[in-house]
Amino acid sequence: SGLQEYVEAVSFQHFIRTRSLISMEEINKQLVFTTEDSGKENKTPSSDAHDKESGTWRLRITPVDYLLGVADLTGELMRMCINSVGNGDIDTPFEVSQFLRQVYDGFSFIGNTGPYEVSKKLYTLKQSLAKVENACYALKVRGSEIPKHMLADVFSVKTEMIDQEEGIS
Repeated sequence: SGLQEYVEAVSFQHFIRTRSLISMEEINKQLVFTTEDSGKENKTPSSDAHDKESGTWRLRITPVDYLLGVADLTGELMRMCINSVGNGDIDTPFEVSQFLRQVYDGFSFIGNTGPYEVSKKLYTLKQSLAKVENACYALKVRGSEIPKHMLADVFSVKTEMIDQEEGIS
């Protein structure tokens, strides 16, 4: 689960910078470490992830950890969307909505063929997407009616109501 949290954090940072999803290969490139004392005798046991000649250690993110980390990313993006509305930023929710829709479509292709955790996270992803789409709908339809300083209050109440309807607290 620590690797999934790492994927979530790195992909969130990447999304903030580029408005795109970081690939698993890009993450794995970041997880290559070299030791300064590569010429000295190493007393640690041999490992597939360790190259003794070069003093290089590699940590690999598996496809399952990558998928589950990306699924967790969607919750952070949903919170970012709602917070951006409160800050008066009405462009970010629409960018996040489009991105989450693409991620959801990708996960839908996996469906029930993946690990059990993926199907569980798909349900949460769908809820996050619904909250973001509701925020975008409200902005588009009612945005001109609600003063910008009150938008955050409107969305926090609406999110609480959705959570209560679905039995989430």
